[in-house]
Amino acid sequence: MALPLPPGIDQSSLTEALQECRDVVGDEWVFSSEQDVVLYRDAYTPFWDEEQDPLPSAAVAPDTVEQVQDLIRIANRYQLPLWTISTGRNLGYGGSAPLLSGSVVLDLKRMNRVLEVNEDNHYCVVEPGVSYFDLYRHIQERGLKVWIDPPDPGWGSPIGNSLDRGGGQTPMRDHFAAQCGMEVVLPNGELMRTGMGAIPDGKTWQQYKYGFGPYIDGMFSQSNFGVVTKMGVWLYPEPEAFLSGTLSLAKRDDVHEYVRILSYLVNSGIVQGTAGISSPLVNAISASEDPQIRALFAHFGDPVVPVELERFAEQSGLPFWSSTELRFYGPTKVIEAQWEYAQQRFAVIPGVEFQPGRSFQFPLSDEDLAEIVDPVFLGVPSLQIFRGQTGHMFFSPIIPMTGEAVLEVHRVLSNALEEMGLDAADYPTIALPQSFYPRCFLILLVFRIPEDVEINRKNREIFKQLVKVAADHGWGEYRTHTAFMDDVMGAFSFNNHALLRFHETVKDAVDPNGILSPGKSGIWPKKFRNA
Repeated sequence: MALPLPPGIDQSSLTEALQECRDVVGDEWVFSSEQDVVLYRDAYTPFWDEEQDPLPSAAVAPDTVEQVQDLIRIANRYQLPLWTISTGRNLGYGGSAPLLSGSVVLDLKRMNRVLEVNEDNHYCVVEPGVSYFDLYRHIQERGLKVWIDPPDPGWGSPIGNSLDRGGGQTPMRDHFAAQCGMEVVLPNGELMRTGMGAIPDGKTWQQYKYGFGPYIDGMFSQSNFGVVTKMGVWLYPEPEAFLSGTLSLAKRDDVHEYVRILSYLVNSGIVQGTAGISSPLVNAISASEDPQIRALFAHFGDPVVPVELERFAEQSGLPFWSSTELRFYGPTKVIEAQWEYAQQRFAVIPGVEFQPGRSFQFPLSDEDLAEIVDPVFLGVPSLQIFRGQTGHMFFSPIIPMTGEAVLEVHRVLSNALEEMGLDAADYPTIALPQSFYPRCFLILLVFRIPEDVEINRKNREIFKQLVKVAADHGWGEYRTHTAFMDDVMGAFSFNNHALLRFHETVKDAVDPNGILSPGKSGIWPKKFRNA
């Protein structure tokens, strides 16, 4: 298999550019053989066995900030597109593969140093190749009383996941909100520090986000405006204890009062960590092999509860709703009072039933920790999420934190799936909104990626249609697979795509040669914009 060339660059120019890269990082850290380069292919690609499956022409792995600067200057001289990754573990969203086939992957895995962990002010400074596992081990080996907040798979990078605005499960679950201070190599190779880091030898770089003047850190999240080489991340002080509980609701329309109360408890900091709502009834419908029962799934969000649905609920003895685990972190007396108060608030819902959950005192012993199947909610990275997983990609719209929105998104997405010839009951996570971020719910629909070209082609079209359907109802995705970045950005179309036009203006100003991650988040440099 011949590796693709970067657009507009011939083989001799690529060879010459890669030799200059070798002079910077060493021969062993430039990868240009087919055997090496195919390892950067998206492991979960929706273009399996198709020509459109993007592949880099090469990869280069620097070890220092100075090497990153030199590589970017080389890329400018040769007009060589670079696709930046940290650990390359963004599975479900594109992995380590570039969006533009033929790009050279700028692989930052060797920049894997934990530069500081401050136990008193609860922050760390890391490089992009540091994984959540690396940071966790660093903290544990030194006996520090701080927690990280890992996403479900812990092999990703705190920098990479934060810049892609990922989420976790503890009170620090909004990962970009937990970043504080960046060091960035700009597209011209110049080095910049944001916030208080712009003061030479600044003492509060990781304590105060904003510095002076316009706050620009957000411009480096989900963007292609620079390469982040260091970042501060706020950590969570190890709590004294953890407590959880759940509740169940008998009627479908109880969702309105439940979400209203949950919103208050979450936004006021009483319920901490990720919370949401699920439906035992929907799960039972989805798991049924009876076509008549499965058909009830699409009607769960109907304006009036179908008689058949109420009858099935009565026969099955299942509640319409149950909360996901309501979590409380802090001093034992405080979290016990918070759980008691939460029950008092929810008690206004007729028929609500409460179930006590798990409780722990910290620190946990290794033996106690080993008994917890998936300890991510305790700040411990894990790969448990991959048990039984096949290739997949996520459709992930953000919806309002209201009961009306929960029912509406179920109705709209179920109807859309049915109209496209799918069984909506195969997508039960429609009924599982989660509060990974403040004041909103996130829906995650999982699309499996089999080794079947026709199924993947069909799923790609379905995915694109869902992006449009969601946008028509005012819902946008918070992140997406590289294959759909143009579609998702196209949905943010207010005032003739004013947001995208602003992004493009910034791109042309800071990266006139268009070398950094072309197409990232739908932001294309001028030379590729109309291609």
